[in-house]
Amino acid sequence: MSYIRYKNNNLFVENVSVRRLVSKFSSPFYLYSEGNIIENYKSFSNNFKKSNPLICFSVKANSNIQILKILKKMGSGADVVSGGELLKAIKSGIKPNKIVFSGVGKTEDEIKLAIRKKILLINVESENEAILINKIAGKLKKKTAIGIRLNPDINAPTHKKISTGKAEDKFGLSKTNLISFCLNVKKLKNLKLNAISVHIGSQILSENPFKKTLKVLEEIIKRTAINFKFVDLGGGFGISYKKKDKKINLKNYSILVEKFRKKYNCNIIFEPGRAIVGDTAILVTKVQYLKKGSNKTFAILNAGMNDFMRTALYDAVHNIIPVIKNSKKNKGPLEFVGPICETTCKFVKYKKYQSLNQTDYVAIADVGAYGASLSSNYNTKPLIAEIIINKAKARIIRKKQDIKSLINQ
Repeated sequence: MSYIRYKNNNLFVENVSVRRLVSKFSSPFYLYSEGNIIENYKSFSNNFKKSNPLICFSVKANSNIQILKILKKMGSGADVVSGGELLKAIKSGIKPNKIVFSGVGKTEDEIKLAIRKKILLINVESENEAILINKIAGKLKKKTAIGIRLNPDINAPTHKKISTGKAEDKFGLSKTNLISFCLNVKKLKNLKLNAISVHIGSQILSENPFKKTLKVLEEIIKRTAINFKFVDLGGGFGISYKKKDKKINLKNYSILVEKFRKKYNCNIIFEPGRAIVGDTAILVTKVQYLKKGSNKTFAILNAGMNDFMRTALYDAVHNIIPVIKNSKKNKGPLEFVGPICETTCKFVKYKKYQSLNQTDYVAIADVGAYGASLSSNYNTKPLIAEIIINKAKARIIRKKQDIKSLINQ
């Protein structure tokens, strides 16, 4: 089912007209479909039904507490990468025994927090991190469950800025170092090595890198002779931002995962983020000005890279769709740009686009992942509102930041 669609040339999210919302709420704002989030979670879960994995939603993709509450009701856990994300996950109702803590630079305070909250796993990314966790756990008189993260040196076909599984990347331990760690971990008396984890990157559209990763994991398990209680296979599953994008075949991958699970008698963990929320939201924004350039027209929006960073940061291409469709064509190329004082504050250029007027509204598509969570106050701009639709009901899940409180910070 398409939750974001046109009815009589008017853009709707579920049963709510976006045109009606722009007269009620100040733009720009994020607009989510709750039904879409639920359907995506169910679809992901059903693909891996036989393996019955613990699904730990990647909170960095979208850390809105109301969205985390929706996922908690679906049975989701959380993959967190900071103390703040950990506290948000717990506040949303997600149980600590469904939370894994990843990331290469955990501080002493974050480690203490994770140990005290008795989360499922701290995924360790270096030998020195393990030594520090062991020391802190000893002082707290706790035995702490950890996973050890593998860097499999696999080049996943994705943007270089979101690749995490190559030898040159900062994440995890090499095969040699990880095997050595596993064989000597008993010296760290306050740790329980319960898991091996791996995450090779984001926005991956082929199952081939995941297949290669499973083979590397098999090699590690055989060489260490450790029966890991959990194997955390990470996330990274891509979505279709462009028409030519072909989504990963999760059915095929699920067969391999189930064979692996049976062979090594382990519990599987996944950490999807984008796959759950990526296509569930739009960023509604107004055409503030139309400006004629020498070889194109600029549609200057009131949403900028401070509101939505992915294009400037990752060269990401997001389709921009009109709130009201018409059959008239714009003369010449049209480029959508934002107001921030940076050349990189731009979104997408079209050779052909429908006719637009100043003050018309458009929507940046597929912004549910790494949209609001990457937004900032750059140029002293307030954080924008987030609104969610459930059938015919709209509710604010983050108010627009008050400019006075921002200035007084």
